[in-house]
Amino acid sequence: MGVPGTGAAKRVVLETLGWVLLLAGVAAIFLPGPGLLGIFAGLALLSQQYDWAERRVEPVRLKALQGAAESVETWPRIVLSLMGVISLLGFGVLWMLSPPAPGWWPFAESWWLPGGIWTAITQIASAVIALALIIYSYRRFHGHPEAVAALSRSADKAHDEASDESRSKPVS
Repeated sequence: MGVPGTGAAKRVVLETLGWVLLLAGVAAIFLPGPGLLGIFAGLALLSQQYDWAERRVEPVRLKALQGAAESVETWPRIVLSLMGVISLLGFGVLWMLSPPAPGWWPFAESWWLPGGIWTAITQIASAVIALALIIYSYRRFHGHPEAVAALSRSADKAHDEASDESRSKPVS
């Protein structure tokens, strides 16, 4: 038998991490970062405790994979994605170096590069994650129409199952 309370502590830590990842993922939809990946990771952790999260893990995973497949469909998309990675990395380095506000900056210097080192770290980490996802997506989907077709079939099936489930639930 383990230490009393260890299971409860583990559950609280995993649930807290799940909520943090879910909220960070939602924020990253609008900010630079891997939004669907964060949402998926948060839901995966929360699905261990909540049925509502468990029902949403697979559709979010499939949506994220569809986005990954679409991002490497054409060379212009790949180039744009890589330019985004380079931009994130460049801004992260700029934030890390934290140069003084230039003379043309019209606002108070405190508004120049707000957030400090943690903003730099999250931008650089987002760039590394984005590059890894581009490489993964390229290797898995670019030039592999059968993988994209299988993914589309899975997404359609999951969507149909979700629609059937929502129609069969009684309205209260």
